[in-house]
Amino acid sequence: MNISLDRLIRGAKEGKIISFPTDTVPGMATIPTKAELIYIAKQRSLDKPLILMGAEPESLWEYVKGSDQEYEIWQEVVNRYWPGALTLVLPASDKVPRVMNPQDPTTIGIRVPNHPIARAILAQTGPMATTSVNLSGKPPLETQAEIAGEFPDVLTEELIEYKGLGVPSTVAKWTENHWQILRQGSIIVG
Repeated sequence: MNISLDRLIRGAKEGKIISFPTDTVPGMATIPTKAELIYIAKQRSLDKPLILMGAEPESLWEYVKGSDQEYEIWQEVVNRYWPGALTLVLPASDKVPRVMNPQDPTTIGIRVPNHPIARAILAQTGPMATTSVNLSGKPPLETQAEIAGEFPDVLTEELIEYKGLGVPSTVAKWTENHWQILRQGSIIVG
């Protein structure tokens, strides 16, 4: 459903599913406590976690936990690659709703996209549970028309162009004091 940006943000705050462009592929998002709506809409298996996307790194730190030394390492990576197409999978704090990662609620993927519209929306809504816009197992949808056709109840902004890189983010998981690459995208972590 194509609506104004103000209505999109209001709908997001009310717990509806929204879509917005990112630097990779368009995102489907809702407030973290309503994340189960994304699983239902996408017909997504519960073994595939969602990520938490925010406008700024500072908005995401309360959702993770680690030692002071780990935070320093994570901050160095964030300073180098964010905003950008890098998802960091870190130990989850108690603030993360279990539905974000039902199979392993001890971790959460976090990211700050390098897209001005996404960040403007996230600055007003706060961190959102996100994933790509597609039915599970199908390629990500790339245009408003495709999104509206497949997901008529998902709110999209009427004037936004949805073209990103088309390449999903790199996913790096923090395990035993080093990074494990779970999915290689456009960013090489080194």
